[in-house]
Amino acid sequence: MTADYREFYRGRAVMITGGLGFIGSNLARRLVALDADVLLVDSLIPDYGGNLFNVDGIADRLRVNVADIRQQSTMNYLVRDRDVIFSLAGQVSHIDSMRDPYTDLEINCRSQLTVLEACRNHNPKVKVVFAGTRQVYGRPDSLPVTEHHLVRPTDVNGINKAAGEYYHLVYNNVFGVRACSLRLTNVYGPRQLLKHNRQGFIGWFIRLAIENAAIQIFGDGSQLRDFVYVDDAADAFLRAGASDACNGEVFNVGGDQPITHRDLTTLLVEVAGTGRVEYVDWPAEKKAIDIGNFYADSTKFRCTTGWAPTVNLREGLARTVAFYREHWVHYVDAPGDQAHSTGSGQAPSTGSGQGPSTDSGQAHSTGSGRGLR
Repeated sequence: MTADYREFYRGRAVMITGGLGFIGSNLARRLVALDADVLLVDSLIPDYGGNLFNVDGIADRLRVNVADIRQQSTMNYLVRDRDVIFSLAGQVSHIDSMRDPYTDLEINCRSQLTVLEACRNHNPKVKVVFAGTRQVYGRPDSLPVTEHHLVRPTDVNGINKAAGEYYHLVYNNVFGVRACSLRLTNVYGPRQLLKHNRQGFIGWFIRLAIENAAIQIFGDGSQLRDFVYVDDAADAFLRAGASDACNGEVFNVGGDQPITHRDLTTLLVEVAGTGRVEYVDWPAEKKAIDIGNFYADSTKFRCTTGWAPTVNLREGLARTVAFYREHWVHYVDAPGDQAHSTGSGQAPSTGSGQGPSTDSGQAHSTGSGRGLR
């Protein structure tokens, strides 16, 4: 696939569910720049990552519909004139899925059926690209993980995301609604939710580094993960949406090189110039659900579409830290919402040793890739 995939979107009617969230809003920016007709649909449910500031600077070049995609009549109307739908709306917290499995079921299964039924009955020629997750694999049998690995989720969220993915494949194969799924690994970058640590450890680590707080690592930090900068993830969606070669398929979309949590946090602290790392024992309940090492093989998607990540981890972290320092007040409420409050709505100082002090018990990430938007 050549640069023609970008030309494909000129004047094309596109809808992004979860469009005010992390990946959705970054994808929207790419589509606006390509002169697409962009409609964002987002429920703006608190704590799920939707943020109107995510479309700051492009709000007058797209449309936003605040709606719950579980509403069938609403979706029947919204899908009618769309050429491509990027299905990014979802409940992405694995912790929340275990605490409230019924809500996870509603959002990650029923809502996907709602969108697909709307397409089948009102716009069967549309193309749908689903935001899948590497969580469907569970604990890997071998590394790197390919699409041939068993689907064996370890939590409710993974089960429901797998079901949502399979709905898309069935509607492609049976009803002719063209669809594919991108199984994303750990996506990071600007516009990610930072208000709590239930939607992915990388965003939380970045917040703690900016706050000059302690980043806790369970165990010795030897767990391997791969990371994808959000611009590269957005490019993957653009390529999948423009290619019928992707129809009916699932693809891994992962980083270029795996890295240990130890090396990741060392690099993050170096890039940010603030923060520090602490190693603590694994809590028993966290260790029980940890998946161990994980990194994906994206060869299938690379060969099908020509996609490749272009932003290395150091550069991606630098861009991300700079973005949040500039726009801190829009992503971390002040003062009560901060993990380690500075007592103001401004980003903590970049000078080493000048950020707020912290008690080390507040950065409880498992390092297990919890969630993506």
